[in-house]
Amino acid sequence: MIKYKLLCKECDFKFDSWFASSNEYERLKKKKLLNCHNCNSFNVEKTIMAPQLINRKSKLDKKIDLQKYNKVKKTIIGYQKFIKENFKYVGNNFAYEARSIHYDSKKKSKGIYGSASKQDLKELKEEGIDAQIIPWIDENEN
Repeated sequence: MIKYKLLCKECDFKFDSWFASSNEYERLKKKKLLNCHNCNSFNVEKTIMAPQLINRKSKLDKKIDLQKYNKVKKTIIGYQKFIKENFKYVGNNFAYEARSIHYDSKKKSKGIYGSASKQDLKELKEEGIDAQIIPWIDENEN
């Protein structure tokens, strides 16, 4: 695991994020899956960081960081379980289904979840349709 301090170039918001490796950061950046938690912009970059020196305290910190990671992962899995039990999965048809629900006042549907491109999410937002990006842990991951 590697932690980067990220900076949103749109609103100057700084935040930390964990990645499996530096290659994972680059992969997510290339696919435009990194966004600002403050303004939802995808114009996010790594900031300059000092290397961490290894000592006894840092080993303890790593243990604590792993505990925090596992706690966050458990929370995300709990959210996923709730979503799967209470929302309709629409797969890659998320944008279409969201518009269908939004514009058809007669259509009362329970919430939906699925996949959408960055462009789809931007267009939904411009149309006044609320859609959120949430972290999703693949069931096959350890």
